[in-house]
Amino acid sequence: MTTIRQLIQTSPAKATELLARLAETSENAVKTRERLLAELKSELELSAQLEEEHLFPVLRKHKETRELVAQALNDNRQTRRLLAELEQTPKSSEEFAPKVAELRKVFQQSVRDERKELLPAVMKVLSDEEAQTVAGKIEDGKAEVEEARRVEAEQRRAEQKRERDQAEADEARRVEAEQRRAEQKRERDRAEEVLAREKEAADRERSSRAAARQAAEQVRQAAEVVEESSRTVIRTAAESAQRTAAAPLSSGSLFWDAMFGMWGFPQGRSVARSATAPASSTRQSTHEEEVIPLAEETLIVGKHTVNSGTTTVRRYVVESSVEQKVALYDERVVVERRRPATDAVTGEALTELTVEMIETSEVPIVGKGVKVREEVVVRRERTKRIETVRDTVRRDEVEISNTKERAANARPNLAYSNK
Repeated sequence: MTTIRQLIQTSPAKATELLARLAETSENAVKTRERLLAELKSELELSAQLEEEHLFPVLRKHKETRELVAQALNDNRQTRRLLAELEQTPKSSEEFAPKVAELRKVFQQSVRDERKELLPAVMKVLSDEEAQTVAGKIEDGKAEVEEARRVEAEQRRAEQKRERDQAEADEARRVEAEQRRAEQKRERDRAEEVLAREKEAADRERSSRAAARQAAEQVRQAAEVVEESSRTVIRTAAESAQRTAAAPLSSGSLFWDAMFGMWGFPQGRSVARSATAPASSTRQSTHEEEVIPLAEETLIVGKHTVNSGTTTVRRYVVESSVEQKVALYDERVVVERRRPATDAVTGEALTELTVEMIETSEVPIVGKGVKVREEVVVRRERTKRIETVRDTVRRDEVEISNTKERAANARPNLAYSNK
């Protein structure tokens, strides 16, 4: 068990170390100063509180130590005042370092007074049993405070871990929501693109059907024109045949026709003499003017869309092994003995001191993120080609012949044969 002597001698060790570290900080180390000052205040408050609760009430009972108790209480009040001033002083100001030096000076003087005056008086007025009781209470009080601090630190670390986990979960949900919204947007864009392509295809189909209907209508109209022309020609031929059948006969000579009363056609009309020609191709005209329509067929080409093939794009997931090198650092504690530069004692000597230094090792933490590597766009491109359509069409032509010319060409031959 720790004795009262050991408590008084070793109790200021941690506070002395914190004061030294705080004095070495610069004006830019604001966060470090705040942290060290908080730890120093907690340590000094604990030591003063335990002494005032367990040691000073016992020493007040003895006349020899009452004045020392008053002096120790005055030192504690002065220490608290300087701590309060340090808390109010900006950590980046030039006034902070001198106040730290002042607090360090007051604390070191208080420690020296306790070791030179208070400790011998305590050992003189208190029995071993009383001194051990006081030391046990102070040690138990420190243990309780340390346990409370440890529990609080663990709770704080657990809370920080929960906050980090919550933040990571929130970030993961946010990223997932963004990815889901992006995927929904891509799906909407693809759906809109598909609808646009379907609409375009429907428009082309309607245009093709309209062109086909227009071509069919033109063909029908041309067929009707041809049919009407054929009916007109047939009707005219039939009327001419009837008129020919009803007309008086002619011998071919004006004299004999006049004699026998067989020639009764008006002058200027011609009579067809071929009785063997078909009525559909040869007819005798009785009009001053005949109009012979010459028809021809025209090639009408329409278009319609057919399915020439289907392209399918399927997205699937593949897994591949990857590796990445990361630099990790390990910190280990090295303990070595060396010869001092001088044998003069510059700090505390012949006292118990415990120094703890934590070894650390870095370990890799693996996470995965998703990003868009590339995009595959599926669309239809429309190209134009020229194709030649070949077929046969019919048309009407006219052949003109004159019987007078044939007769003139035939007379010389007849005269030659009569000779």
